[in-house]
Amino acid sequence: MKKIHLFRKPQIIGYLIICLLLAAWPVLFAATAPASETEGLDWATLIIGLLGGLGIFLFGMEQMSESMKNVAGSRMRDILAKLSNNRIMGLITGTVVTAVIQSSSVTTVMLVGFVTAGLMSFSQSIAIILGADIGTTITAQIVAFKVTKYALVMVAVGVGMQFISKKEKIKQYGLMIMGLGLVFYGMSVMSGAMKPLRSYQPFLDLMAQMDNPILGILVSTIFTGLVQSSSATTGVVIVLGMQGVINLEGGIALILGANIGTCMTAGLAAIGKPREAVRVAIAHVSFKLMGVLLILPFISYLADMARWLSPVADPTLTGQALLAAEVPRQIANSHTLFNVGMAMAFLPFTSYFAYFINRITPDQKKEEEGLQEIRYMDPVLIETPSLALEAARHEMQRVGFRVSKMFEKITPAVNQGTPEDLDEFEAMNEEASIIRQHIQNYLSLLSEKNMGIAETRTLMSLMATLNDLGTISEIVRTDLVELGRKRIEQKIQTPEKISRNFEELAAAVSKSLTMELTALEDLDQEMLQQVIQMEKPIESITGKGEKLLVELLEEEKKGVASYVLLTAILSKLQRVFYYIDRIAINVSKSVEFEEQADAA
Repeated sequence: MKKIHLFRKPQIIGYLIICLLLAAWPVLFAATAPASETEGLDWATLIIGLLGGLGIFLFGMEQMSESMKNVAGSRMRDILAKLSNNRIMGLITGTVVTAVIQSSSVTTVMLVGFVTAGLMSFSQSIAIILGADIGTTITAQIVAFKVTKYALVMVAVGVGMQFISKKEKIKQYGLMIMGLGLVFYGMSVMSGAMKPLRSYQPFLDLMAQMDNPILGILVSTIFTGLVQSSSATTGVVIVLGMQGVINLEGGIALILGANIGTCMTAGLAAIGKPREAVRVAIAHVSFKLMGVLLILPFISYLADMARWLSPVADPTLTGQALLAAEVPRQIANSHTLFNVGMAMAFLPFTSYFAYFINRITPDQKKEEEGLQEIRYMDPVLIETPSLALEAARHEMQRVGFRVSKMFEKITPAVNQGTPEDLDEFEAMNEEASIIRQHIQNYLSLLSEKNMGIAETRTLMSLMATLNDLGTISEIVRTDLVELGRKRIEQKIQTPEKISRNFEELAAAVSKSLTMELTALEDLDQEMLQQVIQMEKPIESITGKGEKLLVELLEEEKKGVASYVLLTAILSKLQRVFYYIDRIAINVSKSVEFEEQADAA
């Protein structure tokens, strides 16, 4: 059974701190407000409602995000695979991916991992960061819809889809609808809990102070940094708007603070990472800070534009009722306007930003990277299985090329090499073994995540590929190296004809492995089929070698030892192709299954 993770660890800590602050809230207000004003407020019910509603909201966001990622599946990988230096394409990519993931923080943290892994350049990431800022406004637009009365209907429909349908994709859509219902229900619970505060003057006075943009931004930044989710802050701000206890200018200040607070996650993710990753985090923070500083003097103009774009409420409404009717949508629209405007303003200058940030964060002197160093598999990608699988596949490709290099060297070493030549393979295999263990641990963590059928099939395929690469490595390190040592001990000379046959066979097998590893880059089905079709040519070369060995046995009456040893070498070389062929068939079937799943 899959584990359900409600929050990430930083969110849990932040949530607990908020619990403590809310628990202290009655004491703080009681000390500052007259006793007459605090009478009639049931603080326990209010705080439980706020915390419970926030918890349901966050859980709904988590469920909706997980299901959307599962439905997107390999399309997430395809979108990222199409990244280019084109700024517009990068902006669109960042917007789409963040709209799916429902978190600009996660997108930016993923960028830190991608840049660290070398999957994209720092300059590419800048446009995507700007797009991520636009994508995250989708959350505000969703929660601004006043459909809380339909929340439990959505939950019921979502759960019903999971029980009734046998199709995995329909079940994921059900989870998505259920998650959205929980988001709205959590908002409804928070809204209900806040109703008594509409007539609680100390609270209204506090909300009035949010008109001071500096204070509003500071409070929201701290809150967002604690819960590690700008979506949660957005939800709370819109709930405040629904109760009519905050005006648009105060809401904008809180939304701007959420934009800054969401940078904390990416900043923490960049600690201890290479310079390129640090640059991504700096770019993310810089854009947010510069955007907020630029708009700060013009908040009133942003508010006017949001009012102009937003629907007008019933003209008979006044006071809190008018605010409750208009402000939620206005806050959502101002959030979108701010981020779209910031992206349009900064997009033409991304190359200059990249140059500036490169100058203030110069490269460090690098030591030569060993294979045992993880390049692609960032732990944060575990939260997005389709991308984590892609990272594991790239890491596995590195291992494969190291194994390929071992295999290229083994035939000359076995045929004519010295003991020192054979000792080299021990160190090469040790490096490959270390990174294989990292990949295995990474895939084990990933297996605990809730994944679709296609992603689960891909995970199984990667595990099988990893095992087969390990077997090839062991054939080279143990079997062929041992046969090479026996040849030296027994002073057996490999005849020239047989040596050439071994080299021809090794070249064909090595070519098949190189083709296979190249095909893994883009999951090239045509090239994988070419690898599978190499079985007959390799069998033909092996057959010629067997005939030459029989001739050797007939020519040399005392050549039994040579025959046995050289036959074993020939068999092991052919055996390597058996596992290469298995990998090609396995990956080909997995890709075919994934394509069928996407089509369905």
